[in-house]
Amino acid sequence: MKKHMLSAALVALLAAPAFAQNIAVVNGKPVPSSRAAALKQQVEASGRPVTPEVMEQIKQELVAREIFMQEARARGLDASDEYKNQIELARQTILIRQLFADFQKKNPVTDADVAAEYAKFTAANGGKEFRARHILVETEDQAKALIADIKKGGSFEELAKKHSKDPGSGANGGDLDWAAAGSYVPEFSAAMAKLAKGEMTDAPVKSQFGFHIIRVDDVREAQLPKIDEVKPQITQQLQQQKLAKYQDDLRSKAKIK
Repeated sequence: MKKHMLSAALVALLAAPAFAQNIAVVNGKPVPSSRAAALKQQVEASGRPVTPEVMEQIKQELVAREIFMQEARARGLDASDEYKNQIELARQTILIRQLFADFQKKNPVTDADVAAEYAKFTAANGGKEFRARHILVETEDQAKALIADIKKGGSFEELAKKHSKDPGSGANGGDLDWAAAGSYVPEFSAAMAKLAKGEMTDAPVKSQFGFHIIRVDDVREAQLPKIDEVKPQITQQLQQQKLAKYQDDLRSKAKIK
């Protein structure tokens, strides 16, 4: 009796993998579980948790696809040129995606790469930042008149609101917030960099936008983010650069007639 029960259990155990190979059989055609695994990976890659309910949805989706595919084949749609062309384009897309994924896997961005790029960033963006205000007008005479008004005790902020043609800063009393000198056009930057905290330009500063009156409200060392704060962005940027170079290298090696 025990021997019979053991044999039955063994048969069931051996048969289990065969059934696990398919999630369903539609009109005699098996739907392999490998398709469910592929869809499951796509769902996971999107960030969604794969719950038992989601797995059931995946199963129902694959069963529905098999039903519709069988009907399309029965109508001979898989023999059309349009279908074949679409299949070839899809095949290319998938294979190219795999190629790029394989390249990125074998050529990862290292911590040393990130550190080197961050060093370039800090070198280019370090130095001083200025909290400045400006009043932008059309003519030099307008600017000179406003400078005279301010020196007589007029409010820089109120005059900016009333006369500045820069809509962004004018409404805020000419406030440009914190920025490095290099953020502005050269004429503006050069004039601003010469000012100490609380100082204003004695003469109008001409640029492509008109004539500026500039006042520096404060100066500080540049406030740059820590490397850990920008590491994801730097990593993504370097990955894109590596991939772009790889693509360019493949193009340059190709013999095209």
